[in-house]
Amino acid sequence: MPAEERLGAYIKRAEQALQATKTAVLKPAGVTVPQYAALLVLSENAGINAAALARQCGVTPPTMNTILANLNDRGLIERTPHAWHRNVLETRLTEAGRKVLRQADVAAVRVERAVAAEFTDQERQALMAMLERAAAVFEAQRPG
Repeated sequence: MPAEERLGAYIKRAEQALQATKTAVLKPAGVTVPQYAALLVLSENAGINAAALARQCGVTPPTMNTILANLNDRGLIERTPHAWHRNVLETRLTEAGRKVLRQADVAAVRVERAVAAEFTDQERQALMAMLERAAAVFEAQRPG
């Protein structure tokens, strides 16, 4: 198969560049890309449990538990038992977590806007649609 037909390599290269850039720009805020993702989802879903948070952030539940433990140790989140389901912990940002998220978000949004500015509105819409289609094809190829 010719290299130009290996679209996955191009998608992976773009994803790696995005992750490396976000890692670098988030460093001053003191968070990793997965921690930032968790803080962002938590800001929009106060009280979400770890399993749902892991799904939304695209990580495994054990990975999310590690992320949450680190954020909790730093005082950026608080975890409290659910009112009815004592085995379920609800997770919320603390004021310190909101402050770190605001700082991190400025940097992350700058990265997103820089790449968006490279495309016309029509190109951005087409790219997003093509990436969604690619994701659907990849997911359909997954066994089981």
